Amino acid sequence: MRRNEVDENVALIFGVTGLVGREIVKTLLMSKPGWRIYGVARNPEINSMTKMYNFISCDLLNASETKQRLSPLQDIVSHVFWVTWSGEFPLDTDECCVQNKTMLMNALDAILPNAKRLKHFSLQTGMKHYVSLVEETMARGEGSSLYYYSEECPRKSSGKNFYYVLEDLLKEKITRSSVVWSVQRPGLLMGSSSRTLYNFMGSLCVYGAMCKYLNLPFVFGGTRECWEESYIDGSDSNLVAEQHIFAATSGKVREKGEAFNAINGVGFTWKEIWPEIGKKLGVQVNETTMFDEGFWFGREMVERKHVWDEIVVKEKLVRTEIEDLANWYFLDALFRCPFKLLGKREKVDRFGFKRKYRTLDSVLYWIDVMRDEKLIPL
Repeated sequence: MRRNEVDENVALIFGVTGLVGREIVKTLLMSKPGWRIYGVARNPEINSMTKMYNFISCDLLNASETKQRLSPLQDIVSHVFWVTWSGEFPLDTDECCVQNKTMLMNALDAILPNAKRLKHFSLQTGMKHYVSLVEETMARGEGSSLYYYSEECPRKSSGKNFYYVLEDLLKEKITRSSVVWSVQRPGLLMGSSSRTLYNFMGSLCVYGAMCKYLNLPFVFGGTRECWEESYIDGSDSNLVAEQHIFAATSGKVREKGEAFNAINGVGFTWKEIWPEIGKKLGVQVNETTMFDEGFWFGREMVERKHVWDEIVVKEKLVRTEIEDLANWYFLDALFRCPFKLLGKREKVDRFGFKRKYRTLDSVLYWIDVMRDEKLIPL
């Protein structure tokens, strides 16, 4: 082992090809000199970003493979960022809980036995942590009902939530050590990746590109409540990555299991920002007809896979299948969400992390990024 590997900070990022994992790499390289970075995922990215760090291909469900690939790092890693999960099974099922617990268990068993330098483990879950607590945390706003979740909200008492399973496993495994662990809970993530199941920006941009190519109107298909009212918090992947690093390195997070909402901090409605998104994508937006409650993405777009293939060839884009970027059923669920999922962020502000983003700015920024990466057309 080279001496500089011991002296520097060493990050191990699980889910390095995802929306937040990619940004943790970039943020560490740009603003935190002296870091050596290892990134874990099953498959590498389709672009050349893996040249920026040490990529490790690993199936975390395979205990022997995980131990073989990761145990050589256990005596050098100083910070772990867990920003991965398995979506093979439906959320809120036993199978989902078991699979995600197995992944984390295998990783911990590989890196904890001799983790002499490990200082912080940052776990990413999400605002779904609060999803069944609406009635318990309702606060009335002027003219409408608003729901705001703080980190102190109790866990839901029914159903399955693999977020709880991961937190409990970390508590069990790390309690007796000196390692501090924290939890970051983002809302609707916005970033660029071709390796993300619930990829909002990918879905939005593929939809916009197909509307432009076919000369179709760019409509919002969802409920009127989701259209007109604040229903969810945006979470820019840059902000979430910075918050992970802040929690792990600032020295201000000292208690084990400290949880923080990781949200932009400025509310929005789709009705307000949809015209600007359409303008950025260069599509038709008719302000009187851009809302269409009868439009379902899963019904209207699922048979148009060939259109995306044509766009990729014509625009000389990075070769992707439509499923690499777009998830139509996710858009339908998002725009027809039956409950509000809005959080407070006073806690992380109080700890000293005060960066905030406007969600419209996030959307416009990530459209530019995806264009620069040639994932979507200009």
